[in-house]
Amino acid sequence: MALEVTDATFESVVKQSDKLVVLDFWAQWCGPCRQITPIIDELSVEYDGRVVIGKVNVDESNDITSQYSIRNIPTILFLKNGEVVDKLVGAQSKSKFVEIIEKNL
Repeated sequence: MALEVTDATFESVVKQSDKLVVLDFWAQWCGPCRQITPIIDELSVEYDGRVVIGKVNVDESNDITSQYSIRNIPTILFLKNGEVVDKLVGAQSKSKFVEIIEKNL
């Protein structure tokens, strides 16, 4: 399962990570968000120990959502050393996630 990232845990989970971080910005009421949840969970298992994969609930973590100007969900940010290196908006295929993760490892 992907880590639940909140405003309170963002600094320690994302900013201080020496690994690639994949953040899925989502909401419970969002159909496309629910559609990619199984993919995000699969990736968290497949890349365990190599990539940090987390989920940010936009309804509960306003600071992070505002910081990255998230306006559409799902939005998936790929971060290295706390900086955004890639971004996907909308439901995507697993192969697209893998392509970006592998490119940034």
